[in-house]
Amino acid sequence: MFRRTTYQNGCLSREERKKGPSVWVFRWRETATDGRRVNRKVVVGTVKEYRTEAAALKAVDALRIDINKETPQAAIRPLTVEQLVAHYKEKELPEDGSKKAYSTTRVCLSNLNTWVLPRWGSYRLTDVRTTAVEDWLGSLPLAAATKAKIRNIMHALFNHAIRYEWLERNPITLVRQSAKRQRTPDVLEVGEIKALLAELPEPVKTMVFLAASTGLRISELLGLKWADIDFDALEIHLSRAIVDQVVGNMKTEASRKPLPLALGLAEVLLDWRARSPYNQPEDWLFASPRMNGTQPYSPDALLSKVIRPAVKRAGISKRVGWHTFRHTFATLLKANGEDVKVVQEALRHANSRMTLEVYTQAMTPAKRQAQSKVVQMIRPEASGAVGT
Repeated sequence: MFRRTTYQNGCLSREERKKGPSVWVFRWRETATDGRRVNRKVVVGTVKEYRTEAAALKAVDALRIDINKETPQAAIRPLTVEQLVAHYKEKELPEDGSKKAYSTTRVCLSNLNTWVLPRWGSYRLTDVRTTAVEDWLGSLPLAAATKAKIRNIMHALFNHAIRYEWLERNPITLVRQSAKRQRTPDVLEVGEIKALLAELPEPVKTMVFLAASTGLRISELLGLKWADIDFDALEIHLSRAIVDQVVGNMKTEASRKPLPLALGLAEVLLDWRARSPYNQPEDWLFASPRMNGTQPYSPDALLSKVIRPAVKRAGISKRVGWHTFRHTFATLLKANGEDVKVVQEALRHANSRMTLEVYTQAMTPAKRQAQSKVVQMIRPEASGAVGT
């Protein structure tokens, strides 16, 4: 009737049902509070969900770890990195975005699936060593910042193992290296920004101007609704970010701080609102007409079809992406001689230890004045609208 496969501290069975497809059932025994051994079972899924026994076994890895949490360490088969990753994904990277921002979760999953699992998945936790990990990281054909992210996720994995008491200590001591970029990110000079803005149609011109004069990440910019713009108090309220058209949380707590709204920027936004067909409080600032206003524009499409051709027409040889405008904003603030704390808070960076320890809280008037200088430097002239 069914086929049984022995599994550490339990067993996995494929069982037939009167109706519907067969299911995979995981059984184990645990000790009750009175000392009796009690049989437990749980349905893992159907054979349609897990077509092979190997797939079903992999699905119960995280469950098996939880079951064995109270079992003496010597009685448990040494965990592999693959099993640890499965449990880490379940506990720390849930799909509902309740733990981390969607963009952060996506990067973590990508690094785990693309780099960590193929190299280390079959290793027992106790067999992973510092020298091997650092040699491997050094051999990857990736930017230093990306290697730092992979290093951080491995560090988080082993801390997770310690927290669940599968390890007494971290078997590897990851070398903390500064994430020096292999190439300095391009920033635009004032003349280049003006030249680019002159080549852009609406609403991309306003989008780029807003990004370059506030340092907003593109995910935050796309997540703005008109209700978030307080024209009376001259503030921008941030509460959501959009990545791949998925609405999620902000990247960090610091990212949620309201932004000052310089008067010149407010005038540009009011001008766009007057021309936009989607100008009600709950409408997206940059709603896509192709999607009848239900979603914002696609940033990748605008970058490839509108912005980069405009960069070429403006005679700019630098490689421009959405994050270029955030780097440009920071550079202009620094060039204007702004207080380091004003710059840190204007960019809403979560980590600036020396800055946070040495400097006091920057007041909103100072931040607005700093932003106003940038707005006055790069404010565009009026032009037509984009039909994308």
